[in-house]
Amino acid sequence: MFILKPEASEDVWEVEELLDSAFGPSRYSLSSYSLRNGVLPVPSLSSVARDEFGTLCGSIRFWPVKVESEDALLLGPVAVHPTRQGEGLGGLLIRSGVRRAEDSGWQNILLVGDEPYYRRFGFSRALQIAFPPPTDANRVLLRRGKAEHALISGRVLKWTGDAVN
Repeated sequence: MFILKPEASEDVWEVEELLDSAFGPSRYSLSSYSLRNGVLPVPSLSSVARDEFGTLCGSIRFWPVKVESEDALLLGPVAVHPTRQGEGLGGLLIRSGVRRAEDSGWQNILLVGDEPYYRRFGFSRALQIAFPPPTDANRVLLRRGKAEHALISGRVLKWTGDAVN
């Protein structure tokens, strides 16, 4: 059993340790981190998962970005503690986070990842979106909210607006 709750300031150090163990220190060199530096994750969408003993088992964060002039979210990182992988926690975090994002009015959610895994959550390749280099364009994925919403395209830019709740 997992308890999902919004990530709080007291969770940050545990989340950072989890991310270090899951992705290693080289994660800071990824182009997605250039979009995150100096920008706060969306607090109402970023979550942690704890087990019945209060142990951190997983986390997910969402970051505001721009695709040219359109607002979008950057999903990631999603991390599950190695001892809890294979229990469906990653999927639970993604489904819950995407649902809350869409309920909050976000129409476009981007991520960099493996399409075969993320396809089940409604993500597909977004070759019309230019992510900062050296990201492999085939790994840039997009989930669009409403079908009638115009397809976004262009360069992914760092968020420069006000903090997002």
